[in-house]
Amino acid sequence: MVSRIFFCLALLIIASPALTDTIAVIGTGDVARALGPEFAAQGHTIVYGSRSPDSAKARDLAAETGQDASVTTQVDSVVGADIVVLAVPGMLVGEITKGLGDLSGKIIIDPTNPLQRDGLRLTHGVDTSNTEIIQAIAPDAKVVKAFNTLNWKTMIEPASSGGPVSIPLAGDSRSAKKTVAELVSGMGLEPIDVGGVENARWVEGMLILWINNRYSTRDSFEYHLRKTE
Repeated sequence: MVSRIFFCLALLIIASPALTDTIAVIGTGDVARALGPEFAAQGHTIVYGSRSPDSAKARDLAAETGQDASVTTQVDSVVGADIVVLAVPGMLVGEITKGLGDLSGKIIIDPTNPLQRDGLRLTHGVDTSNTEIIQAIAPDAKVVKAFNTLNWKTMIEPASSGGPVSIPLAGDSRSAKKTVAELVSGMGLEPIDVGGVENARWVEGMLILWINNRYSTRDSFEYHLRKTE
């Protein structure tokens, strides 16, 4: 009798679907279009938060994402979300975060870079980092910097880089970084924990260096961190 009970429990565990989250993706631009469908393909429920939820662009994105993805306003999208992705312009991240309401307990993924133009080059447009700004606005949320060091095309086609593509993760919550690392791995990318939220500014600086070299007379380059054995 006992063995039969254990056998039935084993069957239930095998048959049960993996735990899934509701993920609010704020924005409908290139980064949202890259991450939303990828997360949906992992079984998560995607709700896009748009300033114009009735627009054809927003509705088409939800339809293309599939898996019952939907679109609503930015504020409404985060209400039932476990994870919030701020796929928004980097210099607007503070303003947009403030407008989302209570984010307590949620994991916030920050793929943004605070890019500010200074003549012909880009500079880091904030004193700290966007991740630290978000964490200060939402102190009871768990903010993780991720996906900001590569372009959206590499996000969805990592094999195009010719080798493993790494995603540095910066944030103070180990459990939140573990969750984000699972999303990263599910995309065929390689998560690398680079420490606390204070390190997010250095991760943001990596992309600024890449852009300034790429669009100048200096040598352009690609870069991907590699784990050592």
